[in-house]
Amino acid sequence: MTPQTRAALEFLLDNLVWVLLIVVLAVFSLFVPHFFQIGIFANIVEQSTFVGVMAIGLALVVIAGHMDLSVESVAALSAMVTGILFCSGGIGWGWTLTPDWLLIPVSLLIALVVGAVIGSVNGFLVVKVRMNAFIVTLASYIWVRGLVVAISGGRSAQDLAPAIRIIGIQTILYIPLIAWIAIACFAVFTFILAKTPFGRHLTMIGGNEAAVYRAGVKVDRVLIIAFILAGAISGLAGWLLAIRTSGATANLGTGMLFNAFAAVVIGGVSLKGGVGQLPGVYAGVLLLSSIHTAINLMGLPANYTQVILGVLVLAAVLLDTVKIAIRQKLA
Repeated sequence: MTPQTRAALEFLLDNLVWVLLIVVLAVFSLFVPHFFQIGIFANIVEQSTFVGVMAIGLALVVIAGHMDLSVESVAALSAMVTGILFCSGGIGWGWTLTPDWLLIPVSLLIALVVGAVIGSVNGFLVVKVRMNAFIVTLASYIWVRGLVVAISGGRSAQDLAPAIRIIGIQTILYIPLIAWIAIACFAVFTFILAKTPFGRHLTMIGGNEAAVYRAGVKVDRVLIIAFILAGAISGLAGWLLAIRTSGATANLGTGMLFNAFAAVVIGGVSLKGGVGQLPGVYAGVLLLSSIHTAINLMGLPANYTQVILGVLVLAAVLLDTVKIAIRQKLA
């Protein structure tokens, strides 16, 4: 096999999800009524925002060879804190600042800090205490969601401050501003993973942690930063959710973890660690959103989405095994 053929095959293996996305969009455009419209595609991109941002943090940890099941609950907590502080209705305190535009950076900073704190707790327990990441983050998934219910009393915060809410109604080139924020996050962290020492070390740790440690890389620090970033990014997802819904409820974001996990797997991130690219994750999010939108347009029961989602996850895991076998033969 020539180097050019090998490179082409590697490229195809890394971008299969984009090929699948294009095929699915083409099929839906031909057979689903009213699917091929700018408004529909803008809606697909918007619906991908929250799961997409959440999936970035989850992907970073999975690429490093670990797991973070707490991202959904962390997003819900950040959304609730944002709602309580900056909403004027329900349980909101209605905080104000002068000038009004300061509410945007202040509320965002608070959401990021909330997420980063939970992420640092997860990272400390996994990296320093040497507890299993699956168990630690599963526990965080439970207790953080419980904290959301506790601080809200099961009630909701409504009427987010207009200075913050305006982000949720602005559009650029027919695409909502919040969706552009998600796209920007994917671009930034794609660059970080590919072009910075931290990103390269993160991927190398997922591939062979012991070898990276022997090479002199501060593995513990890199992993803790990964968990903190996952928490902070989830905090951003919660902030965007609060903006989109103009408040927060105790069950906000329920079920998003499974969609984020599916997007990560479908996007080509190996559960074994060390393999994965964020553009593929974004394609996975868009694919799931496209399927959900098409099912709604066809008037089919929502359960169909779950069936297709489960099949896609199984297929993605099988494909990951096949790609590993192919790469071993190419090596």
